[in-house]
Amino acid sequence: MSKLKYGVFIPFYALPTSTSTQTFSQLKNIVLECEHLGYDSVWLDDHLMYNNTPILECWTTLSALVAITSKIRLGIMVSCNAHRNPALLAKTASTFDVISDGRLEFGIGAGIQKTEHEAYGFSFPSPPVRIAQLEEAIEVTQRLWTCPKANYQGKYYTLKDAQCEPKPKQKPYPPITVGGSGEKHTLKVTAKYANRFDWGFISSLELYKHKLSILKQNCELVGRNFQEIERSCWPSGQILLAANQQKLQEKIAKHKPANTSLEEFKQYTLIGTAEDGLQSFQAYLDLGVTYFMLYFADLPNLDGLKIFKDASADLSI
Repeated sequence: MSKLKYGVFIPFYALPTSTSTQTFSQLKNIVLECEHLGYDSVWLDDHLMYNNTPILECWTTLSALVAITSKIRLGIMVSCNAHRNPALLAKTASTFDVISDGRLEFGIGAGIQKTEHEAYGFSFPSPPVRIAQLEEAIEVTQRLWTCPKANYQGKYYTLKDAQCEPKPKQKPYPPITVGGSGEKHTLKVTAKYANRFDWGFISSLELYKHKLSILKQNCELVGRNFQEIERSCWPSGQILLAANQQKLQEKIAKHKPANTSLEEFKQYTLIGTAEDGLQSFQAYLDLGVTYFMLYFADLPNLDGLKIFKDASADLSI
């Protein structure tokens, strides 16, 4: 029987403050509460700019969080391949895994934000090229993490007797989460390399089942055991829970955009009280999901974190 795991996503837009000092202070409070409540992991996003919003670089920030935590696992959902040379990222991640005492969750994806890529001088080629680069990057990473001297000659990346010491503490290496649900290219990379997939919020259970079937087909094509890949899901785009109906209505009034109807809001928001907010999880449990990614819409308020953790004790596999 697999252990259910809950990861808390803390994107830059969950921290609506005007200064970077305030942003990190809020982030620390959330992460420490997640650890106290017993969540399995916390995840930051990887963005470099968004209008005039202060955004902390994710790997630097993740390293700072190591010093104030002791148990919770830490990851990036997901590290954008183009933002960093993959060999350097592999070295960064290996170092992080050592100093965190084996608490790294390694998430990586091909990147989707064209504006910030071009603003920072990174190329933003077509999806097939970005996915091909992602595949090579993961191959480079695995070789650096496992080989005494790593060599690789690809179309995009090269290694020549590269040494990555110390190796990651986790063996053979930290779990690799491949982000993205594209059926033509990304799921092929997932089938070959991922320990876990992350598809973001999938709008229906039927579509989720469909993507599972495509992933299984790709696993069969490359000779990979489909069961080796941990199944994760986002039960909704965001979660809004309250202790009772009155407080729930107050939260809806605060967080629902004025130009969005309640029905539209519910399409991407799991809304409920502690008693009924988790009913939709069971369908994913029946599909073998063991990892749930959660974004609480009321962050940096800690109320939703606490309500969910209390209610989730009733979920089982």
